[in-house]
Amino acid sequence: MSKALLVLSDGVVFEGEGFGSEGEIIAEVVFNTSMTGYQEILTDSSYKGQIVTMTYSQIGNYGVNEEDIESQGGIKAEGFIAKEVCEFPSNWRSKSGLSEYLKKYNVAGIQGIDTRALTRHLRNHGAQMGIISTTDLKPESLLKKVKAHPGISAFDFVKEVTTKKQYKWEEGCWKGCTEEVKNLKLKIKSSGLKKVIVYDFGIKFNILRNLVEAGFEVTVVPAQTKAEKVLEMSSDGIILSNGPGDPQTVTYAIENAKKLMGKKPIFGICLGHQILGLAMGGKTYKLKFGHHGGNHPVKDLSTGRVEITSQNHNYCVDINSLKGKVRLTHKNLFDSSEEGMQHVELPVFSVQHHPEAGPGPNDSAHLFKRFREMIEGCK
Repeated sequence: MSKALLVLSDGVVFEGEGFGSEGEIIAEVVFNTSMTGYQEILTDSSYKGQIVTMTYSQIGNYGVNEEDIESQGGIKAEGFIAKEVCEFPSNWRSKSGLSEYLKKYNVAGIQGIDTRALTRHLRNHGAQMGIISTTDLKPESLLKKVKAHPGISAFDFVKEVTTKKQYKWEEGCWKGCTEEVKNLKLKIKSSGLKKVIVYDFGIKFNILRNLVEAGFEVTVVPAQTKAEKVLEMSSDGIILSNGPGDPQTVTYAIENAKKLMGKKPIFGICLGHQILGLAMGGKTYKLKFGHHGGNHPVKDLSTGRVEITSQNHNYCVDINSLKGKVRLTHKNLFDSSEEGMQHVELPVFSVQHHPEAGPGPNDSAHLFKRFREMIEGCK
């Protein structure tokens, strides 16, 4: 393996070994606390513009396959950091190793560094721009390059990851037919499918699968689709999906959300949650190091139930800036940040975490059923 360097914008240098593709990449460095699910993480479009550090020590031990992806077109993360990459994966579903997978999509990785030290540094000093290089091994030169980068807020990554054309989605979740699933399917059969339009800001496939499971006929549209066109389509509700980057850069989505509120029931997830907050006249702010992982406890304030959630975001809605237009519905128990809101008058609600998981726990999957019930209540 070739020597590689990771240089952060504050001048901290980590030396390790390159894996995956040769070359260099500049992006925002974040850390993810999930123990598994690296393939889903790499293919999650919300990581566009970011280099992902896995805090778990050994990554790649079960290889990669053709099914566990969350978007079309391969890896969306710009780079990958691990303590140790397993070169001999063992799993009956595995088709190749992690290093081969990164090389296939021309993504650079670095291993053999102290990921605990890197994670502590990001927690203490905040997520920041960084550069991975296997070609230029001069720290001074790399630091100059990373300091010249304008940062992720200078880019609209949604335009890079959204679908180019409208399409239907029909695949459900991969699971057995439990009694709860049987009962839900019977209810759906008796009341019929509800039609939902999904704005793709970087949609995860598992959101679409969960919508199908909850009894929706799903149509996905590009991020820049005009609100007027969506309202002309036959639908019972609208989903604003997850996606990458600073929500303030997605001005067209904010304007469309303004026009859609009050016309159709809306459910926002992650970036979609932030877009709704901005569309209502609120503000968003950047978290120090973001929330990325599958072990974040979130309290549902209406039920008192604590759910362990999957998360992937760097920005948060300032509920106070909405001046009574919404009520807070969910709170993160790690740092008390806002995790969900519901409009006090309109059929509009949203969450900052990922109820579809992929990877992560399924504690919040009931929110898709809640959206269906909201739609039924509007009739």
